[in-house]
Formats: sequence, structure tokens, C-alpha cells
Amino acid sequence: MQIKTAKLNNAIAPKVVVGLSGGVDSSVAAKLLIDQGYNVIGLFMHNWEEEDDCSAGGCSSSSDWQDAQAVASKLNIPIYSVNFAKEYMQRVFEFFLHEYKAGRTPNPDVLCNREIKFGPFWQKAKQLGADFIATGHYCNILHSDGDTHLLKAEDQNKDQTYFLNQVKTAQLHNVLFPLAKLTKDKIRLIAEQNNFVTAKKKDSTGICFIGERNFKEFLKTYLPARPGDIVDTNGRVLGIHEGLMYYTLGQRKGFGIGGIAGQSQNRWYVIGKDLDKNRLLVSNGEGDELFTDSLTTRDINYIGKFDIKKEYRATAKCRYRQDEQPCTVYTDKSSNSKIVFDTPQRAVTPGQYVVLYDGNRCLGGGVIH
Repeated sequence: MQIKTAKLNNAIAPKVVVGLSGGVDSSVAAKLLIDQGYNVIGLFMHNWEEEDDCSAGGCSSSSDWQDAQAVASKLNIPIYSVNFAKEYMQRVFEFFLHEYKAGRTPNPDVLCNREIKFGPFWQKAKQLGADFIATGHYCNILHSDGDTHLLKAEDQNKDQTYFLNQVKTAQLHNVLFPLAKLTKDKIRLIAEQNNFVTAKKKDSTGICFIGERNFKEFLKTYLPARPGDIVDTNGRVLGIHEGLMYYTLGQRKGFGIGGIAGQSQNRWYVIGKDLDKNRLLVSNGEGDELFTDSLTTRDINYIGKFDIKKEYRATAKCRYRQDEQPCTVYTDKSSNSKIVFDTPQRAVTPGQYVVLYDGNRCLGGGVIH
């Protein structure tokens, strides 16, 4: 069921539970649903116990809750809060730490959506009698002939289908995305016209539910740092890194290597991690070491029905802010997939997600191995 622009004519309006986060996007999503005739309830999620580590900076849940309440009051809708901190720790954060220990670079925002926003949140919404849930994501959805497709948002610069690539098809049944056809500028304007306290609030860029913190200090709270050698492609020791978990492929600053006599004065780039010897591998200048024409993944999560062939064409992106890249996907009977790009890709990073597209449709994705 797609959101209609006209008001609903139902005698009894369908009940929608909206995830009110205290941000401008969810505020406007709630307003739009009310205008369309839905019976709207706000639900705010507390997913991180801040008391233990607010010294790391960035604690914002309390102010977000106040803003969410202010918006709900302005809209004259009820709002409830629910604590999913235990679920977040077990389903998202423990995996997050495990991946960093293994030398990979995880993306917790992707798991947040599957394991929290479209998991326990849905269950709580049902307890409140919801017919639908809605969020402030920038994406679209199509329910047709008993199937569900995840589609890109109208605002391609804000499209968030990348972060929904692991959500199961069943989790998207009875889900509404009110912002599907709006630009960020339009959303800000609607918020200002309605005098929302969130109208000029900046977008969150921190870790899902944890907020914007000093990342190194935050990780040190949970994982002991293990300094080690920084070495170049010739095996020369150039310095000391603070811990492999703090670096990712393609990174070009933050390791304190200055000019070296007899060495061209190009930027230094991270090209790999030697976990056995605890060494950070770097290269002077951006060479071929950072590029690859293929990657492997397994157990791709496909959203909606899709004819999975041994070989098919698609486009893919290996990080959120990347343009989609033409590729060929090869699958086998063991659920392994090899994705071969038409042109070599920079800094394809294990632990991140490769997300596949067919035109405007997000097919789903898998973890890069």
C-alpha cells in the first residue's frame, strides 16, 4: 500500500506508529501522515544507556526525547518511549565490536534497521494497535501483487536504501515512508511552517543510536588499543599506529607520517592490515593496491521476489556516498556471490556492505568478504 496524497476516506482511520527520533525528518513524516488522514502515534526509542560513557561526548538521547515530545505536543498526538538498549547491545553492538576485533570495518546503521527499527519496534507498535509503522527514511516502497519492492527516494542525494539493504521482505509489509517524494529543502520548509523545534536541527552523523562522539575514545572504552608498526610496501617501518581498529582502507590521514628523505612527498594511504603481526600497511601515493575489479559476498539478502540467476547484470555501491557502478553478479549453489565491476573500484572494504540495484529498485545486499 503506497501513501496517497489525498486524505483517506475511511470511517475509521488506520493507526500508524511513527518512529519519532527528535529529528526534522521524522517530525515531518508524522505531520504528513496526519494530513493524509491517518491516526498517528509517536514512539521514541531509547537504545543506548548513556550514563556509563557520557565522558566520551555526544550524549544526546535526553535532548532528542525532549524534542520528540515537543513535536508530538505541537501535532496533538500521543507519544511513548520504549527502551531497546538490551536488544541493541545484543543484536547490534556486540557484532559491531566483534567486527572491529577481526580487523573489519562494520556499518552498524544497517543492522540497526533490521534488528531494531524494523524488529522490536514493529512488535511494540503492534502492542499499540498499529496497522502500519512509518519512519523518516528517504526511500520508497511498492506493494504489488503480493510482493514488496524497496525503491529509491525522489531525492537521490538523500536516498537511504543503502542502509535498508538487510531488512527482510516480511519486515517491510505494512511500512510507510512518507518522505519518499520530498527533498530535504522541502522537509525543512514544512518543519519551519509548522514551527517545529526540529526545523533547523542538524542531521545526525554519528553511530546509529550512539550519537556523535570522539570515535577513538569511544572504542577504547570497549576494546583495548594495541599499538603496532606502520610499514610501507617495502616492509620499512615508518611509525607506530594506535590500534588497527582505528583505520580503514583508503584512509589518508591520522597516522602521523611526515616527510621521509629520499621518498616522494605524496600522501600516505592505508592499503591493508596484517592482523597476525599487528601491522598497518600503507602506500605512498594512491597506487593500484587500493583498487580491485571484484569482491565476494555470501547470503545476499534479496528484498522482494527476484529471479536469482547464475549470472546477471546490476549496479552496485560499496559505501553510502558512492555512485552506483555497473557490474556482473555471479552466484553459486552455496549462496556465494562474486561481483565483478566494469571498472576497478577504490578501497572496497571488508565488513562494509555491497548493495545491488536494478534501476530504481534496491535488490538488497550482503557483507563484503
